Amino acid sequence: MGRIEQMKRARIIYNPTSGREVIKREMLEILSVYERAGYETSAYATTPEPMSAAREATRAALDGFDLIVAAGGDGTINEVVNGVAPLPKRPMLAIIPAGTTNDYARALKVPRDAPLDAAKIIYNHESIKMDIGEVTIGHEHKYFMNIAALGKISEVTYAVPSSMKALYGYLAYLIKGAELMTRLENVNARVRYDDGEYSGNIFMIFLALTNSVGGFESIVPDAKLDDGKFTLLIVKTGSIVQILQMVAQMLNGGRHVDNENLIYKKTSHVDIEPLDHAQLKVNLDGEYGGDAPMSFDVLKQHIRFVADCSAMKDNSTVDKYKQEFVHQVEQLEAQGKEKES
Repeated sequence: MGRIEQMKRARIIYNPTSGREVIKREMLEILSVYERAGYETSAYATTPEPMSAAREATRAALDGFDLIVAAGGDGTINEVVNGVAPLPKRPMLAIIPAGTTNDYARALKVPRDAPLDAAKIIYNHESIKMDIGEVTIGHEHKYFMNIAALGKISEVTYAVPSSMKALYGYLAYLIKGAELMTRLENVNARVRYDDGEYSGNIFMIFLALTNSVGGFESIVPDAKLDDGKFTLLIVKTGSIVQILQMVAQMLNGGRHVDNENLIYKKTSHVDIEPLDHAQLKVNLDGEYGGDAPMSFDVLKQHIRFVADCSAMKDNSTVDKYKQEFVHQVEQLEAQGKEKES
């Protein structure tokens, strides 16, 4: 008798409340997609308990699953990454987006408005080993796949009610950001990176692993997904007029990278320390991740993700929120000039 080859196994970890429950409604068809792709597939619905998705991802990885599918918003994907990243043997991951901004899906060129189409990317048999960010706070380690943000403006994520996110998507963040920007302050901090350091006033710090930040691909125009480097952006000014000039440059072909009020570096390690007893919170992939001091390292090509690699070569995606964003910028610029006159 010939040897029967064991079928590969996939575990879908999904947030049943994401995207107005669209994943939950289409789950039977999504399961069928992975079955047809050659995976014996099962599903796990996350619970409101903290890190529910992370724990299930760890369990599935240790149990030998070949593929873990993270279905939900960027927060669900981040939890799955946190469950898998510390392990010596990591299964391949796939994502089915159903959240607000879906930055990571945008970077991997996975369809963001059609869960079934996102699942069908598995039929392309394409994948990429992605860099992952590791954050060390004391003795604790956390992981992120897209962006870490520090500074008062990063707290806008926590200020947007979930009902507002569901109704208005990324525009909710723009509205809240417009409301908060006029009363935010700088923080005094020290930032050390591979080839230098900066100490002084800081409005915002970004550490990006992809080119998709908050729905816009021009903030980090030269990002590589697997080069072992963060793109570090330190915004030194909190002047609303200067910030808005920087935003205008960003929208105009990424020219903000040469702005004198911005430090733009490629680095594999970053240490961040607040000065003068300042509080500096970190936002990891859209969720609160702790307070500085902390250090960041890139885990190069750490997790393999299913992706539409052919489409990733095309950077011509037009962001559907750009017009709304430009409108917000124009309004804020007018407010800022009124304040400074």
